[in-house]
Amino acid sequence: MPQTSADAQGAGLTAPDQAARRGVHAWAWPLGLLVAGGLQALSLAWPWARGQGGGWLSLEGGYGRPLWWLQLLSLAVLVYALLAARTPRQAAGRAQWFALAWLTATFWWLFISMHVYGGLAAPLAVAAVLALAAFLGSYYALVSWCFKRLVCAPSAQAAIVFASLWTLAELARGWLWTGFPWGAGGYAHVEGPLAVLPRWIGVYGTGWVAAWLAAWLAISVWRARNGSGLRGAKAGLVAVLVLALVWGGLWFSRERAVNAPSALPGMSVALLQGDIPQDEKFEMGSGIPLALNWYAQQLHAATAQLVVAPETAIPLLPQQLPPGYLDLVRAPFVKPQGGQAALIGIPLGNFEQGFTNSVEGWKPGQAQPYLYSKHHLVPFGEFIPPLFRWFTDLMNIPLGDFNRGDLGQPSMPWAGERLSPNICYEDLFGEELAAHFGDAAQAPTVLVNLSNIGWFGDSVAIDQHLAISRMRALEFERPMLRATNTGATVVIDHRAQVVHALAPFDRNVLEGRVQGREGLTPYARWVHALGLTPLTLLCLAVLAVAWRRGRDGAKA
Repeated sequence: MPQTSADAQGAGLTAPDQAARRGVHAWAWPLGLLVAGGLQALSLAWPWARGQGGGWLSLEGGYGRPLWWLQLLSLAVLVYALLAARTPRQAAGRAQWFALAWLTATFWWLFISMHVYGGLAAPLAVAAVLALAAFLGSYYALVSWCFKRLVCAPSAQAAIVFASLWTLAELARGWLWTGFPWGAGGYAHVEGPLAVLPRWIGVYGTGWVAAWLAAWLAISVWRARNGSGLRGAKAGLVAVLVLALVWGGLWFSRERAVNAPSALPGMSVALLQGDIPQDEKFEMGSGIPLALNWYAQQLHAATAQLVVAPETAIPLLPQQLPPGYLDLVRAPFVKPQGGQAALIGIPLGNFEQGFTNSVEGWKPGQAQPYLYSKHHLVPFGEFIPPLFRWFTDLMNIPLGDFNRGDLGQPSMPWAGERLSPNICYEDLFGEELAAHFGDAAQAPTVLVNLSNIGWFGDSVAIDQHLAISRMRALEFERPMLRATNTGATVVIDHRAQVVHALAPFDRNVLEGRVQGREGLTPYARWVHALGLTPLTLLCLAVLAVAWRRGRDGAKA
């Protein structure tokens, strides 16, 4: 490996001075990587753009905007640090620092749910967030160790190897232990030049391209600093021209698809944002009567063709409700010849058969309500992982273990559209939503997310979840309606643009219009048929080739 400039400068120093210099550099990398990891988290949704005056950093409604360029630059810092590492072990340690800062800064708001609303002691809640970030960060440390073992010199191959390893870590985080891929790098690219990719390769494929670009940038800087930058200038120029042509073709294809007129009729919508304080939401003397009264009033007052209330908008089981309450709120929607339908979040079930976190759909002339039950449950919030009962017993969080709904439950047809609900962070798993897209004639035309992010307070979790929903709109080219308790309550069109929005923590009704879309994106087709297996196998194939070349080179 070429001698670094720091090593060269230290060559003429005395032994004590050299030791002091090494001590400074030993701390410089961890500190720099902590900063870079924090910036990686901020790239997913810039949190200081709320309200008026956010300018280009804010979206409709005052939500923080993803910054694609910041994601690339911050990840490039990590790649450069891996190139400068002397050993695979040192590379793994540097990646662990980066991932710890990135993941902690991404989902620090778990502290709010555990401490403020769950009653867990603050030191334990902090320790739990750090332990989760460190555990998930170990995936990235492992692949960085592999990167240093496989890559002997900065090169075009090195960028491909890094992107493949990094994507395998992202895939593992999204699958192992039921998966928690919140904050994956691809979500920073719902805007910007890479936004043409999700319809083809999804968030993980987009993340691969982003990791490759970040590695390419870091390698270019490395080679320039070490006097070998001009050697690959011609090849680099050719690569840039090829990339520009590929990007132009993908952009043209996407623009033709998203701008094609839709034959679907569309409908008016009213999305209800109750802003019920989370510490009162399940209290009989405060939040429950407030929710029951406010949502009943808004359901009766709404004139839109579709009314959507968020997850657990009705916070009690049907048998716990005041007599006649459900019949009262259903009445405007189930009457024959009516012109309105509703989707309402409500828990269902009993102690004998178990409980589900569900959505009921009401529409004219319907003998039985449409029913959707949440499939992908939240660990600790909706089911207790094995061996962790002791941890959940430390908290006071209602609504414990739930039963899972089936994967790929049918849509609710209404007003010429096919409405497909998902609950809370289910829209984090695009490969599971793809189960609805096997048959173009039956595929959803509108996605509907019902959430309650009130568990995480007035935090960046709201803005991050909005970016996640926008990514699903890009992948499937479907509009997404989001009805939430505290935000982000928005209408997202099939181009992933926020076209109507309520400000967070505003008890109000968002009125707008949505027009569904038909057809299947390439991503929807291959993920429905094969899941994420093709992307996983491609990454493994890259690593197999790199390992084989490295072994052959060692023999030579």
